[in-house]
Amino acid sequence: MELHSAATAHTIFTQPSVAIVILNWNGRHYLEKFIPALLLSTYGNKKIIVTDNASDDDSVTWLQQHYPQVEVLQHKKNEGFAKGYNTAFKKINTDYYVLLNSDVEVTPGWIEPVIELMESNNSIAACQPKVLSFNDKNLFEYAGASGGWIDSFGYPFARGRVFEHLEADNGQYNDAVPCFWASGAALFVKAKQYHEVGGLDEYFFAHQEEIDFCWRLQLAGYKVYVQPASVVYHVGGGTLPAGNTTKVYLNFRNNLIMLCKNLPLRKALWKMPFRFMLDGIAAWKELFGGNPGYFVAVVKAHLAVIYWLCFQRRLSVFPLSKKGALLGWLQGMIIWKYFAQKRKLFSEIVVHK
Repeated sequence: MELHSAATAHTIFTQPSVAIVILNWNGRHYLEKFIPALLLSTYGNKKIIVTDNASDDDSVTWLQQHYPQVEVLQHKKNEGFAKGYNTAFKKINTDYYVLLNSDVEVTPGWIEPVIELMESNNSIAACQPKVLSFNDKNLFEYAGASGGWIDSFGYPFARGRVFEHLEADNGQYNDAVPCFWASGAALFVKAKQYHEVGGLDEYFFAHQEEIDFCWRLQLAGYKVYVQPASVVYHVGGGTLPAGNTTKVYLNFRNNLIMLCKNLPLRKALWKMPFRFMLDGIAAWKELFGGNPGYFVAVVKAHLAVIYWLCFQRRLSVFPLSKKGALLGWLQGMIIWKYFAQKRKLFSEIVVHK
């Protein structure tokens, strides 16, 4: 018995330390639903931390009463997704950070496969598990599915999710492979590399910050992976539901700023005007379809990007270099393949020979 205990202690001691950090804002109902499963995680050398973004509900009080083993960090105001995590990670000293949405259900062995993969390759700085839908566990979930990709004009998609089309998970994307971006719903990242590239861009506040972050990691010479041997289930839309005009505004604004920051200047100079045109077409389509809020949000996003370019670029985090190889990058336009060629599946769009 003593020998077994000593061996267990040695295993825990040699495991990299992992901080699983949930950024919470008025999410007591999600904490109540998903913390129990998180506590069943089998990885030994971990700590679970809830960082509260100045919630108006009783999230913190409830958590302290029912789960005192969960650490709590409290922000004085709602700092958004990016700054909320940056502030928290300045106070946490572990080998790995896991950014975990409050509306994610984990499985008991979800941590081990990701850490084993990342430990096996020093170049892997970030990784995500396979993300399936909580409401229909046979489907991939919008936020990351089985590894995020991006096209030449900045439109994100994923293995198992192209625009609004969600594929059924039949094991077709079960290989651990490089991707362009890892989902912020369940993002594993090595702490050293997180700080090395400047963390999440706080100017973004929320939405697409993980794509920008993974882009900067790759430009710095690191790789981003998906490890589908790890599985989590995501509710999605937990803070801002789909169609919310604030979400539309942030997605368009942040995506364009991301392109400005990370593309080589010679490409940005012609791709940015082209993207403005494509966004405009989408906005007018929504307006004529009876959705004026969407139209206004896109216009505001474009004006905000111009303002950022003229006056606020210094507030953003730029890549350390632009020499790193980009994986998970689709040459061409996803919107042409999806809408014109009617290719709905990732495997129809990215054909591996």
